[in-house]
Amino acid sequence: MNVFNKIIVGLLCALLLACNSKSDQSVATKKKQEKPAVQVDITGSQFSFERDWDDIKDDGVLKVLTTYSGTSYFLYKGRPMGFEYELLEKFAESQDLKVDLRIVDSIDSMFFYLNRGDVDLIAHGLTETSKRKSFVSFTKPLYSSKQVLVQKMPDNWYELHWKKIEESLLHDAIELMGDTVSVRAHSSYHMRLENLAEEIGGEIFIDTLPGDYTTEEIIEKVAEGQIKQTVADLNIANLMASYFPVLNVDVSLSMTQNMAWVVRQSSPQLRDKINEWLVPYKKKSEYYVIYNKYYKSKKDYRRRVNSDFYSLKQNQISKYDELFKKEAEKIGWDWRLLASQVYQESKFNSSAVSWAGAVGLMQIMPATAKDLGLQWRSNPELSMDAGVRYLGQLLKRYEAVEDSVQQIKFTFAAYNCGFGHVADARRLAKKYQLDPDVWDDNVEKMILALRYPKNFNDSAVKFGYLRGTEPYTYVRQIFERYEHYKTFIKE
Repeated sequence: MNVFNKIIVGLLCALLLACNSKSDQSVATKKKQEKPAVQVDITGSQFSFERDWDDIKDDGVLKVLTTYSGTSYFLYKGRPMGFEYELLEKFAESQDLKVDLRIVDSIDSMFFYLNRGDVDLIAHGLTETSKRKSFVSFTKPLYSSKQVLVQKMPDNWYELHWKKIEESLLHDAIELMGDTVSVRAHSSYHMRLENLAEEIGGEIFIDTLPGDYTTEEIIEKVAEGQIKQTVADLNIANLMASYFPVLNVDVSLSMTQNMAWVVRQSSPQLRDKINEWLVPYKKKSEYYVIYNKYYKSKKDYRRRVNSDFYSLKQNQISKYDELFKKEAEKIGWDWRLLASQVYQESKFNSSAVSWAGAVGLMQIMPATAKDLGLQWRSNPELSMDAGVRYLGQLLKRYEAVEDSVQQIKFTFAAYNCGFGHVADARRLAKKYQLDPDVWDDNVEKMILALRYPKNFNDSAVKFGYLRGTEPYTYVRQIFERYEHYKTFIKE
């Protein structure tokens, strides 16, 4: 081979090696992109977003992040529930704010979204640690708890002598030396295990789990034997142990720790406002009623978990879901919206009777039932058929309203208080330079105004006095609940 050929071959080899090197780099880059969490600071401390109390009040909306769990936020028998959810509603009501509630799939990403400015507040009981206080600010504690080891007794534990059971369990934190514990990667439980390993002078092998697992889900995996053991806050561990008697939660791994909500460090006014409300509220019996409902009442917890209508277990709102789907098709609605109205009317009780004589799932009044040819108002199928036919009639009367959502809101209001009262409110809206074809912040204001003599005696009003808070609240609550249903229940 002459020198020229040797040079050509050498260049080709170098080029191939370079291409292979670039190809390897490309593959490595793709792998990194598949796991962006490795590249991103999950604390969000790289951001410097500013929005505090004055901005929130001007906006009228508090943006809140939480997560699904059996204690924080869930749906049960058509009703949104949860310790954090109820406290949040109480706080927002006291400050005359609307809540924009957002759900995060991975608990690990909560601080990132907060500090990036997506939300104002994390309403989830998070353990206050010195490490976390370096990049977020904690409110006054909602409650305190301590971390415990959650381990499983033998499957046939109830047949064994107590000594055999004792021999199968760990009894002290030091016994975790050389053992494996499964927890979420960026959780306070992970931090505690790292510190504990230092304290006991030996290695604890930490099996890191994805951030989209809730503590309850991880504990359930222990009960089912999928993982050996985990760490949880005592109040949650006790609840789960009441449902899974095979669990043991007797080994403490930490001192008592504060659990609180979290705001950005650049939102001291919001933190102070929450604290001003929270400290005196915690002295009220109402606070303890709410706390006990979710963390102390083991009977209620077991009832929820066993229910077919517990959103964390089933994709179901009520036992009438199939009926709602069938009826909603008749008027072209999302069945979850219709379900929300039925809950508002009767809480899915087909035998419900109101003080005014309305009966059944759709709470149909005697005169309306007569017009619709409905004889058996407590029959679920007949009640839904008649109620939806009535909704269809009302919808047609608002065909001139261009926006379909506003059209539905007018329909709901008329279903609640009557077409005539809504017509009065629309005429008043026009008189006071509001839009008679828009319910939100226009006609709904005049619905409320019909409580006062100045307005219900106005020449434009044909149907007189109306307790306007009822239709006003009726429409709002149906749509608020509908948002919860869309969050939890697949279409």
